[in-house]
Amino acid sequence: MRAEEDLLTVRHAVREATLRVGFGLVDQTRIVTAASELARNAYVHGGGGVLTLEIVQRGGRRGLKLAVSDQGPGIADIDQALTDGYTTGAGLGHGLGGARRLMDEFQVRSTPGRGTTITALRWIGPR
Repeated sequence: MRAEEDLLTVRHAVREATLRVGFGLVDQTRIVTAASELARNAYVHGGGGVLTLEIVQRGGRRGLKLAVSDQGPGIADIDQALTDGYTTGAGLGHGLGGARRLMDEFQVRSTPGRGTTITALRWIGPR
């Protein structure tokens, strides 16, 4: 993700992956929204990044795992970054926390000065 146009490509790729997994429309929208927010953060705050998609199976369940990585400045205080209302830009401050609420599993790994990787997973069916 190196250009604004890449964010649209991300949305299309994630939507296609949700269809392959078999997600319904509501979950498709949740996952695409979360992916879009994570990709935008990597682009805006991390100077670009990489998205990987993985269809996963565990215990008879299917899901979609997103990993967004960048080589940007990192996140000094992850808890603060996940707090609604916190922003380092001009946004509303719902980005990371909102993306976390849309997914079933969510992990942030970040090293200041070296970048950030966010992994998020959504399962089909009840939690």
